[in-house]
Amino acid sequence: MDADQEKDLQKFLKNVDEITNLIQEMNSDDPVVQQNAVLETEKRLLLMEEDQEEDECRTTLNKTVISPPQTAVKSAEEVNSEAFLASVEKDAKERAKRRRENKVLADALKDKGNEAFAEGNYETAILHYSEGLEKLKDVKVLYTNRAQAYMKLKNYEKALVDCEWALKCDEKCTKAYFHMGKANLALKNYSVSRECYKKILEINPKLQTQVKDYLNQVDLQEKADLQEKEAHELLDSGKNTAVNTKNLLETLSKPDQIPLFYAGGIEILTEMIKECTEQTLFRMHDGFSIISDNEVIRRCFSTAGKDAIEETVCVSVLKLWQAVCCGNEENQRVLVMHPDRARLLATLLSSKVLAIRQQSLALLLQLAQTESGRSLIISHLDLTRLLEALVSFLDFSDKEANTAMGLFTDLALEERFQVWFQANLPGVLPAVTSVLKTDPKVSSSSALCQCIAIMGNLSAEPATRRHMAACEEFGDGCLSLLARCEENVALFREVIYTLLGLMMNLCLQAPFVSEVWAVEVSRRCLSLLNSQDGGILTRAAGVLSRTLSSSLKIVEEALQAGVVKKMMKFLKTGGETASRYAVKILAICTNSYHEAREEVIRLDKKLSIMMKLLSSEDEVLVGNAALCLGNCMEVPNVASSLLKTDLLQVLLRLAGSDTQKTAVQVNAGIALGKLCTAEPSSDVNYLIEEAAKMEKIKFQHIVSIYGVCKQPLGIVMEFMANGSLEKMLPIHSLCWKLRFRIIHETSLAMNFLHSIKPPLLHLDLRPGNILLDSNMHVKVRALANPLLPFT
Repeated sequence: MDADQEKDLQKFLKNVDEITNLIQEMNSDDPVVQQNAVLETEKRLLLMEEDQEEDECRTTLNKTVISPPQTAVKSAEEVNSEAFLASVEKDAKERAKRRRENKVLADALKDKGNEAFAEGNYETAILHYSEGLEKLKDVKVLYTNRAQAYMKLKNYEKALVDCEWALKCDEKCTKAYFHMGKANLALKNYSVSRECYKKILEINPKLQTQVKDYLNQVDLQEKADLQEKEAHELLDSGKNTAVNTKNLLETLSKPDQIPLFYAGGIEILTEMIKECTEQTLFRMHDGFSIISDNEVIRRCFSTAGKDAIEETVCVSVLKLWQAVCCGNEENQRVLVMHPDRARLLATLLSSKVLAIRQQSLALLLQLAQTESGRSLIISHLDLTRLLEALVSFLDFSDKEANTAMGLFTDLALEERFQVWFQANLPGVLPAVTSVLKTDPKVSSSSALCQCIAIMGNLSAEPATRRHMAACEEFGDGCLSLLARCEENVALFREVIYTLLGLMMNLCLQAPFVSEVWAVEVSRRCLSLLNSQDGGILTRAAGVLSRTLSSSLKIVEEALQAGVVKKMMKFLKTGGETASRYAVKILAICTNSYHEAREEVIRLDKKLSIMMKLLSSEDEVLVGNAALCLGNCMEVPNVASSLLKTDLLQVLLRLAGSDTQKTAVQVNAGIALGKLCTAEPSSDVNYLIEEAAKMEKIKFQHIVSIYGVCKQPLGIVMEFMANGSLEKMLPIHSLCWKLRFRIIHETSLAMNFLHSIKPPLLHLDLRPGNILLDSNMHVKVRALANPLLPFT
């Protein structure tokens, strides 16, 4: 936008401010201020009518004035402020209507501009955006879109002007700052470019990842710019290596020479490139294009069955690229961002010539050492083809296989690769599945483990896991590889351990590949529970804990294989992870079979091991332990024996706790219900012990205990004439004085119970246990175990 247009906009904004002030003055309580405002308004309306045609950018004004033109101007006292307000309101409505109409036209022109931009017609796009701005001058997206089109035409100055106008429309327009950053970067205004990108982060901190990439681009380009300046200086100074590099590139640019001519020249050039200066000169003198665009060299690369000379040319080029890209991120960018070279790199990695594959792998591994290099590979190479080539290295020697898997690992750790993998999994899955068909006796065990570990990490993403679990061939591949490795567990220990990790993730997905698959996996894991390796034992139990519930048949087989005894051993000697898997297996077994409950009780007579698990911070472990305890309480006399422990208080706490896993509350509640319905009548001595404890507790607001009644079984306490507060409240209306006394005396009773040593936690304070004597004084009914019956 030119200076005249900016002046017009500023004038318009000034008029808006002045009119706002006039309206406020006309509504003033001061008559003098009102009168002056009316006079000033009349003058402004007359002047605006005269000057209306002079301003092309201004929307047509309402010509209505306070005084009709055909009559003499009224005195200031006769001017009606309401008429002026009505005029302003009418004008505002007309402006709003015109704005809506212009908005529709501007949006249509914006869409036309976007279509032209997408087709690469940037000049046409600029025309459409400009027409849209003529309709409406405060649409920021038109400015930013036009700026982007100017950028494509390398008209960076105009792009910057449009970005500034977009920021006048919206000072928090991140898109404007983005284009300003790119334009300044192209103009080599590096510090300004950085400030623009940092401004984006101030406006929207969520864009930190993108801003980091933008700033990295600025750093790389500034670094490359400095390198080129230094290289120019050395070349101008006549330094031998610099001059020789330039001369040799000129020699290699000769067309239609024999392949050995180029191979020899490239090898000499490779030897010369030792420092950043030579690398930069190679780039400055278009070395990449000289090599990759040479028809003779291109034929050598494209020939399927390469002879020795063609192989020499290809290998020499790959070694040259390694030399010029080593530690030079700008050269890496120039190499990979060229579409033909990017396709070539992925193709050469699957070449039938071993030397070419090795050098291609070495080059890609070199690129992957930096974040920017990995980003280039992920953004510009055919990743499906690259992945297929990498997994094929498993059939090579240990060195090549481990190198290939190292590259695969570097890429798989990148978030962008993970996003790509998930989006393209249907096309990639055959290559991944082929890994599971590898013969562990032939392949490199360490490389195979690394590859399976990558798949395990990728399967942690639910969408990826869902695709893998839905592929029957993938699931069968896991089983098949596990079976082959079981032939020699000691030799293939690492492969089994890693594969079980992958299968654990797969088993998180419901439904499984199939019930038959889950049963077979369970059988394999039951077999592995006989291993002496702690890692394999833990992971086998982990997989089993996720597949066992798929079939009652496999639960029976597990019980026959002694799984309860093995899992109880896990609980006694294993760590928290092993305990987590073990208690889940026990919960599944005890939930279905009475024999499993009896065996748990036989191995843990007082259920002390299981009760100890309830104090864990792992909510999954606690929930399954509570479920297992509840199942075991169905065995006769178990629940009543647990009344003597503090299990009741623990279950009450868990059932009422605010846990993230609702299963903890549910399972604790079920166990609590079974405990509460336990019949303690067979243990009269226990009742006598409880009564003896409470008989020693003497306090004026605690119900006195007299003894035990054997028929019916219960504890005998003192008689309370007015019964419980629970029965009293619905019948009688208690005065406030009495209410406060009841609260006070109840508090005294609770304070007493908490003060004795050891403290007695009531755990069941409610109106039914607050009793009232004949004088309406409180006595709280309390027992060490609140589930015991009263008589």
